[in-house]
Amino acid sequence: MSARRAFPRDGRAFHHTLTAGSARLPEGRLTVHSPAVGLWRGAPAPGTLLLPGAYIGQIEVLRVLHDLVLDDHAHGLIVGAAPAVRLARQPVEHGTLLFTLDPTSGAVLAVEAEAEAGTAAGGLEFRAPSSGRFYLRPAPDKPPFVEAGAVIQEGQTVCLLEVMKTFHRISYGGPGLPKRAKVTVVAVADGADVEVGDTLLALEAQ
Repeated sequence: MSARRAFPRDGRAFHHTLTAGSARLPEGRLTVHSPAVGLWRGAPAPGTLLLPGAYIGQIEVLRVLHDLVLDDHAHGLIVGAAPAVRLARQPVEHGTLLFTLDPTSGAVLAVEAEAEAGTAAGGLEFRAPSSGRFYLRPAPDKPPFVEAGAVIQEGQTVCLLEVMKTFHRISYGGPGLPKRAKVTVVAVADGADVEVGDTLLALEAQ
């Protein structure tokens, strides 16, 4: 289990983030497991495409909410039943199976193809994993997560996406992208609406 502290979405105090561990099955699928005992809420629905570092809900541990994110190795399409989607709060133990990911699905391969196309064209692009409203800052009075010229690393938060009035921290990473990259252009204006697959950042490998 790993945890880190960061500013919350409203910028007023600190909150915690936990990372869900993953394990690869012999057939290539990935299982994602709870890193702690608590109550899991906000589970992503079956069929959701997730990239490394993706937000996958929150775990309430001893009455404290922790954002839950994927580890740096997990990505794919959620497959099979996900009981927690039907519950407001799903009790979990350390190591409880949260869901299974298929990294070889057509949707995942399409994302990989887009990344390879960007590389072949002489540049790299980090794309929106879902539609929503793009925010470059954790709060209006806070500095941006990233800006042109900054070097970012896999797992680093680069923006917020507001989806259905819920803010999700979006972390850098994904198939076809290097672990470190330099931001050459922030391609979206702060507060603008984006669609899944839209380019958020133009990058150079480091």
